[in-house]
Amino acid sequence: MKTNTILAAALAAAFSAPALAASPVVISQVYGGGGNSGATIKNDFIELFNRSDAAVDISGWSVQYASAAGTSWQVTKLSGKTVLQPGQYFLVQESAGTGGTVDLPTPDASGTLALSGTTGKVALVANGNALSGAAPAVGTFADLLGFGSAGYFEGSVGPGLSNTTAALRANGGCADTDNNGNDFTTGAPAPRNSASPLNACGVPQQPPIVATCPANLSLAFGINGGADISATDADGTVNSAVITSAAVPGISLINFLAATGAGGTATARLSIAASVQAGSYPVTIKFANDQSQDATCAISVSVAAPAAISHTIPQIQGPGNTSPYANTVQTTEGVVTAKVGSGFFIQDPDGDGNPLTSDGLFIFTTAANIGTVQVGDKIRISGSIIEYTPSAATRSYTEMQNVTAIVKLASGISITPTNIQLPYANLGQVEGMLVRFTNPLTVSQLEYLGDRGEVTLSSGRLEIASNRYRPRTPEAIAQAAANQLNQIILDDGIFVTPTVIPYLGEDGSLRAGDTVSGLTGVVDFGAKGGGGAAFKLQPTEAPVFSQDNPRTDPPVLAAGNVKVASANVLNYFTTFTNGTDVEGNSNVGCTLGSSTAKSNCRGADNLNEYVRQNTKIVGELKAINADVFGLMEIQNSGDYTVTKLVDSLNEAISPGTGIKTYAVVPKPAATGTDAIRVAMIYKPSALTPVGGALSDADAINNRPPMAQTFRANNGAKFTLVVNHLKSKGSCPSGTGADADQNDSQSCWNATRIQQANRLMNAFVPQVVAAAGDAKVLLIGDFNSYGMEDPIAAITATGFVNQLERFVRGSGGMPYSFVFNGESGYLDHALASAALSAQVVGAAEWHNNADEPPVVDYNTDGKPEDKFTSAPYRASDHDPVVISLNLAAPNTDVTASVKAVASGLVFARASNQWTGTLTITNTSGAALSGPLQLSLGGLPAGVTLVNASGNRSGVPYITANTSSLAAGASLTVPVTFSKTGTAAISYTTQVFSGTF
Repeated sequence: MKTNTILAAALAAAFSAPALAASPVVISQVYGGGGNSGATIKNDFIELFNRSDAAVDISGWSVQYASAAGTSWQVTKLSGKTVLQPGQYFLVQESAGTGGTVDLPTPDASGTLALSGTTGKVALVANGNALSGAAPAVGTFADLLGFGSAGYFEGSVGPGLSNTTAALRANGGCADTDNNGNDFTTGAPAPRNSASPLNACGVPQQPPIVATCPANLSLAFGINGGADISATDADGTVNSAVITSAAVPGISLINFLAATGAGGTATARLSIAASVQAGSYPVTIKFANDQSQDATCAISVSVAAPAAISHTIPQIQGPGNTSPYANTVQTTEGVVTAKVGSGFFIQDPDGDGNPLTSDGLFIFTTAANIGTVQVGDKIRISGSIIEYTPSAATRSYTEMQNVTAIVKLASGISITPTNIQLPYANLGQVEGMLVRFTNPLTVSQLEYLGDRGEVTLSSGRLEIASNRYRPRTPEAIAQAAANQLNQIILDDGIFVTPTVIPYLGEDGSLRAGDTVSGLTGVVDFGAKGGGGAAFKLQPTEAPVFSQDNPRTDPPVLAAGNVKVASANVLNYFTTFTNGTDVEGNSNVGCTLGSSTAKSNCRGADNLNEYVRQNTKIVGELKAINADVFGLMEIQNSGDYTVTKLVDSLNEAISPGTGIKTYAVVPKPAATGTDAIRVAMIYKPSALTPVGGALSDADAINNRPPMAQTFRANNGAKFTLVVNHLKSKGSCPSGTGADADQNDSQSCWNATRIQQANRLMNAFVPQVVAAAGDAKVLLIGDFNSYGMEDPIAAITATGFVNQLERFVRGSGGMPYSFVFNGESGYLDHALASAALSAQVVGAAEWHNNADEPPVVDYNTDGKPEDKFTSAPYRASDHDPVVISLNLAAPNTDVTASVKAVASGLVFARASNQWTGTLTITNTSGAALSGPLQLSLGGLPAGVTLVNASGNRSGVPYITANTSSLAAGASLTVPVTFSKTGTAAISYTTQVFSGTF
């Protein structure tokens, strides 16, 4: 693993952490090379600066230091003169090295911190208490500088340092944009103390020209070579570069390009001709700008025979997972195959023929050294061999760092890529090598495309093991292991957030399921999005993707009479994280348990984001056009938020008409203690609610399931239950039942099993009893993949998994979610045995999970805004669509029977008329019971006393017979009462089934 790639992991952490509020006193300079080899200053130091316009008392404060990934912080408490005037510096002297010749100016405070000369974390704390952890909580310190490969910092990481360079805050300490990468640059250490001239930040300062040149350039005699150099000025245009040192025949500046404007970069190349004789040549280059400023840089050019090779690259790599020469200084030789943001790769052009030993090596070095080499250069290089392991990685990566010599030997040499395929048993055997994948690779994840330029690839789509096999079975274990050998991350080689999002197609997207063929690049290993580390490919040829998984319209299912859909709407809130709401109110919050605060809100940060989110969600629901939707992750604010969604949906369907296509199912009594709830919306033209909605307020459910019984237009009933089980995230500490058991089910599985059992053993029976009907459909986000324990608990009761039935049953892979490069479905459609036969189709609409998050509604954290109103990436879950063909509860069989009424007998005691009604089956086939005998056309004042019920104003008698055989008869009594003089008469209709 190479040092540079921890930067990418740290960037991911920084995106999820808030920036510090601007501090009046800041860290203005840090130097950790004091007394080290090559240093002139004897001590490390930390410099502070009051950038405000008022005096600040820092008595009792401290400066603290931890290593790049360290969790323990060392403390120097501040003493002496601790009231800083505006523009005043404060110098804290730290540990001395064994070298150096220059003392610091008189320090204002002293400590014994031994700072790293290259990478680490320094914090300014408004008390003397030691910080804790690798990433202390914001609010526990006043200012922070993470530099080099530090894993914690403001905004982006600050520059790496050396024994001769310090980190200096721009504008003499005045700049504070909450971004270490922007605010700090490297330069010669220039310590300032409280006696130094004041630097009032209100007075504009003219930023200097910043030049980038290698300190050393080595060439073998008789070889053309050179180094790329550059300079930039934040407020001026660098427009010239000249060599000011003594002229040397064959040493010249070529290819100068002036900056295009203020803040731009001027570039040139220092060229060393093959005719330059052996020797050492100090070269000084002066850059100038349009503001009469200039800056110089010095390059020590050496032309000589290179040092002897100590070991070849294959020998350094060795046949094992670690180098046999780790922690030693080596000189080796190779051809440059690729340059990346923090170094370059070299490869032995001959190799050793042993597939167990890699022929490639990563060189972690400075930008200046990177500029001395070009792809195709054959170089001899000296430096330290290390094994670097990033945070949470399970292996290390062999690299060279602390480069002391780079000698160019030749140029224009081509390395033939090594052909490989995924799956690959051990990519460590080709780490650092130029390879070509001979099999097409499939995009399997795009979560970190926007902020890291990463695309996870595999040979074919990867299905998470517990989506296909029961957890802990040999098949599941084998599938999980195979998936780990079948991934590589396509990177973009820059290790910072890209300014242009790579690899997007003409439609502005790249989708999981798309493919790339002939992929060529260098195998790398480093931190990846989401934490941990993985093998990566730094491309040397532009990848060309094929849109093998294009965007589609909602699935077309077998026709039925009711369409149901389940949609996770990804934190649809009408109260925003900035403390405002959709009505324009301010200082409002969201409720979580007993707490109401803006910090409880999720989803949109402001009204603009809400409008964008609403557009995508409404577009998704409108396109699906279901008769009833079950929704997850609606703000738990009564019916207010779901009503806002329905109002928007109705307006989108029938603009300006006021037509209410959809209505909200009124919330049940309990909606849970979470900030989000489940909800239902439906078309009154297609469905009629029967009774009110029910929910289960048992303590196991912080998001209770919600049930509603509906009657379709043909009279058929069914009950829909919307669920949102405990998520797999925010794992508990320890090793309890809810901890991750490493069986593909992640954490909180024990709780989800309890929720599933409660659903099946208590709530569903309650719902069935209330409905008087056993047709039940369970939908929602169960946070459980297809074969996981909670789903097994449900299907064990007789419920049928409709996605397995219709999607996998037709040869497809059911999935609604992509995580860590693997696909599976967390969103389900599970039908009771009584309903399953009337389910005629089920499928996911892959409009969300396959899309990169960079095309969603959010406006923050993106290098480019790729938002469109199209309903793609409306959520991170795909909706599930189900087609029901509900059988009518009864059938008119009047034409199949003969009805004969007896005469009526009047009973004076009861003042009623009694008789019988006999029906005979004349159809030639048995009629299914029960049978409903409907007596219509009764005169005014006549009442059927023994009616079983009334349907559409017509009384009926139920004959509870299981069937009526062909030719058989059935007789039921009839009793009437009446007022008036009209004769009792009626017509008879007979129905098979129930009313």
